[in-house]
Amino acid sequence: MKRLVLIVAAATATLFTSCNESASAKIDEANLTAAAQRDAVKQDYPEMTFDETSYDFGTVTEGTVVEHEYTFTNTGSSPLVIVNAKGSCGCTVPTWTKEPVAPGEKGMMLVKFNTSGKPDAQTKTVTIKTNTKSGQESITINGFVTPRGQAATPNA
Repeated sequence: MKRLVLIVAAATATLFTSCNESASAKIDEANLTAAAQRDAVKQDYPEMTFDETSYDFGTVTEGTVVEHEYTFTNTGSSPLVIVNAKGSCGCTVPTWTKEPVAPGEKGMMLVKFNTSGKPDAQTKTVTIKTNTKSGQESITINGFVTPRGQAATPNA
């Protein structure tokens, strides 16, 4: 029995060492060049650079619709496409540039926040799906909403 175990162990060791071919011998130079070119193309992304990513609307009375236009520049090297944009709740509605934004050009994102039913301190986020490297960008709008019929003084 011990002899059988020794024979199996020796055969296994021989099998593994005989298949130990050098990995560098298997690399094809043409494939390596093609992979480098592919990776270089993948780095050619647009970049969405906002003039500001957060806007403070101050203090408003409940029921006011706050609007703010965010401007951005495509600082990347390929056209920027906004696939979708969505507010963190139904009270926050974005409208955006629908056409691709060429490198060096500007685009806009208009955000409307309906303060009805949203008293006190508010922070809303708009998530933007794009063709940038990260695939997602975000901007925020925040401020204080005074309940209807109360004096306009935010809690400190």
